[in-house]
Amino acid sequence: MAASLLQAALRRSVDQVRHVTPVRTSASDDTVGRVYRQAERDFGMLAPPVALHSPAPGPLAASWMMLRESLLADGQVSRPVKEAVAAAVSLANACPYCVSVHAATLGGLLDSATAAAVSADRISEIADPPTRAVARWARRSGSRPDGQSPPLPFSEQQAPEIVGVAVTFHYLNRMVDLFLGDSPLPPAAPGPLRGAMLRVLGRFMSAGARGGHQPGASLELLPAAPLPRDLEWAAGSPHVAEAFARAGAAFEAAGRQHVPAPVQALLRTRLADWDGRPPGVSRSWVEDALPVLPDGQRATGRLVLLTALASYQVDQSVIEAFRREQAGDEALIAATSWASMAAARQVGSWVRIG
Repeated sequence: MAASLLQAALRRSVDQVRHVTPVRTSASDDTVGRVYRQAERDFGMLAPPVALHSPAPGPLAASWMMLRESLLADGQVSRPVKEAVAAAVSLANACPYCVSVHAATLGGLLDSATAAAVSADRISEIADPPTRAVARWARRSGSRPDGQSPPLPFSEQQAPEIVGVAVTFHYLNRMVDLFLGDSPLPPAAPGPLRGAMLRVLGRFMSAGARGGHQPGASLELLPAAPLPRDLEWAAGSPHVAEAFARAGAAFEAAGRQHVPAPVQALLRTRLADWDGRPPGVSRSWVEDALPVLPDGQRATGRLVLLTALASYQVDQSVIEAFRREQAGDEALIAATSWASMAAARQVGSWVRIG
């Protein structure tokens, strides 16, 4: 019963995306079609966190490239450790959707006790010491270090993949927060079966995780670009460095088209002083920041600031106000993906390698 319900849910999973209409399937040879075929081949399914980007082909390719080359591709770090990083970052960002998916995958790869410890935010109960140490680091990776940073619980050779997974999920958690619900399971799934469905999902995801994934296979989706200074943590791995350089350039191109320069400058100023902590439950902080912007840019500024610094505060009214300034799903994905990546890059810049 749980397996058949899960199979039906996976076939309809793209229906869970809100605020935009994603491309459901694509047999074309354009960017959307190529990303979809790679995702179905390497991830085992067209995951909604990827598909939600499909109205904007550049951010779609960029998000998939970061996810594939950091989490899925073979390299220096085992897949269970990378799944633990993905789940722990998602815990820190209060993204239950991503916690469910990656804790379930971790359970399928290791054991149910590890999955339960991560799901319940009891990282100290992870039995394997290296996995526990890396998960602890990931859980606090979104906070700016106060003074001298403690030693990293991974080597320089492992850093590009581990930091890459962390940055990817600091990005994806924000996008999932805006465009998906709290669970990868459909709301109508019977309560008593939800735990069993998650275990089946873990076995399904871990089966694909055990297969080999050639590094660099997604790089043809975007043109080459130089590696910016704030992404230099990736330099030790050619395929990770290429992926984040190309993805970063794609997000910047989307920002140039749909995020006015004054809005970009405002967010960058806020990020420079940001310590990683959420601003609280009130939106007064963002309203206080907006008067420096021209009238026709304030709804975009509100959405961009909230996406980067407090995605949980974005509601339908924020989306509707943005659409009055910029119509269309592509603009919405472009603006939010640029803001999400700006915050994720800031987090990555706090890591000191070597």
